[in-house]
Amino acid sequence: MPVSPLHDDLVHRVNVGDTLTRTADRMPTKVAVVDGDRRISYAELDAWTNRLAHALLDRGYAPGDSLGLASGNSAEFLAVYYACAKAGVVCVPLNLGWRATEAGYVLGHAGVRGIVLEAQLADWVAEALAGGEGLDGVADLVVAPGTGAPVPNTLAGRATTTLSAFAGVDASPVEVVVGDRAPMTYLYTSGTTSAPKGVVGNHLAIYVESLTMALEARWTDEDRFVAMMPMFHTAQLNCFCTPAVVLGATLYVHRGFDPDRLLDTIEAERITQVFGLPMMYRALLDRPDIGQRDLSSLRRACYAMAPMPEAQLRRSIEVFGCDFFLLFGQTEMSPTTTLFRPEHQLTHAGAVGTPTVGVRVALMGADGELVAPGEEGEIVYRSPQALTEYLHDPEATEVAFAGGWFHSGDIGRFDDDGILWFADRSKDVIKTGGENVASIEVERALYAADPRIAEVVAVGLPHERWTEAITAVVVARPGERIDADELLAAVRGRLDGYKVPKAVVVLDELPRTSTGKVQKNVLRERLRDHYSEVRA
Repeated sequence: MPVSPLHDDLVHRVNVGDTLTRTADRMPTKVAVVDGDRRISYAELDAWTNRLAHALLDRGYAPGDSLGLASGNSAEFLAVYYACAKAGVVCVPLNLGWRATEAGYVLGHAGVRGIVLEAQLADWVAEALAGGEGLDGVADLVVAPGTGAPVPNTLAGRATTTLSAFAGVDASPVEVVVGDRAPMTYLYTSGTTSAPKGVVGNHLAIYVESLTMALEARWTDEDRFVAMMPMFHTAQLNCFCTPAVVLGATLYVHRGFDPDRLLDTIEAERITQVFGLPMMYRALLDRPDIGQRDLSSLRRACYAMAPMPEAQLRRSIEVFGCDFFLLFGQTEMSPTTTLFRPEHQLTHAGAVGTPTVGVRVALMGADGELVAPGEEGEIVYRSPQALTEYLHDPEATEVAFAGGWFHSGDIGRFDDDGILWFADRSKDVIKTGGENVASIEVERALYAADPRIAEVVAVGLPHERWTEAITAVVVARPGERIDADELLAAVRGRLDGYKVPKAVVVLDELPRTSTGKVQKNVLRERLRDHYSEVRA
């Protein structure tokens, strides 16, 4: 007698939602999530997600349907995410840094049937619904309490339901067929010159990423994580939240970065793992009482999105007294591809590390052939962590998978120790006077030349002689002042002449995405007339 498709799937499947169920079975009373005054056990979180998953199925959702999620960091975000996984519904987290028009585009492109949103985001979601294409049929709007805003009864003329209305729904295990490669998330990359691309992440890819990070970072069920980076971003969600759930660790939810609150939490809750941007660690180092804080519980600190200047890295290791490591990858790879490991932080400062156990990394030349060690090439990957496809974009998918590798768009090289060095995004290489210059090389030299620099980026701006003139855009440390002539004089001894910036622009702050990544494209557009204005 043949096995039914459902029974075969339940026995063999790879489903991210199952990781929560298994952890709840193993350690039901262990605290899974701490969100404000709420301490939610794994058994409670699992039952909550079961109720939400059954509610979705009861409302007519089927595996493969998509659900928008407009939420800041919260227990509700995690509950909806895992409920979608269990029901086979595709979760579409919205980047809260988007304009309403961008959110509307994503909701329409993803074909969402409904949206779960926090109350304080109601106006933003209403504007997105009004401006997006193909959203007239979206009537399933579920409102979570959020940060204290009143819960609306209607939104853009459509009735709403509160998330709490599902409290009485069946909490039994959810049993539907969800294939291993079924889509789990549509995560949208930032659009710079075109509309955002929808990255289709499948259950197997995110499952493998979760296990890989747990293994590579040497986490255990005794670890306690602060989740302060946006959960709608793949790095916080799939590098930290899902591995924590796999292991049975505890997540402390912060809605954003507050240095004093973070330090208080580390001390009071004996936090072992933190993840932030280099600028966040710098802000912590600048706290006047950092030397009196008890940070002895920390085991590891992770950073990403940008390299950390060597001087700051050395001080961070000394002050925090724990291992530091860097994540490198991209949304399309779920996202981790290499780790810059603690043992290499000071011996190979500036590198991006060695491949993780689940990823093969190579470098490819413009001719489509892999290059020899020591040579630069485009970084390409093979891994079960790779995206399934770009949503509704077969042409972009075909280009990305050309030659049987996923093409990252990053340029790098392997050194003699087998460690990968990131040279630049291909779109950020500055073409000046017939030469190609990696912006990251210029940035490293500038950091090393002047300790008064808090942040710096190098961009190419239009110039009648050089085509693109290398330009340093800098932000000074608090209380410091950057002198452009002094900085250029200091950096000349660290770079070949053609790599030295033609000018320095000092700003109070740099434009960023909601995840903290500097928007070089915004700077290039904002400063595109800099050299014509100087001549005038």
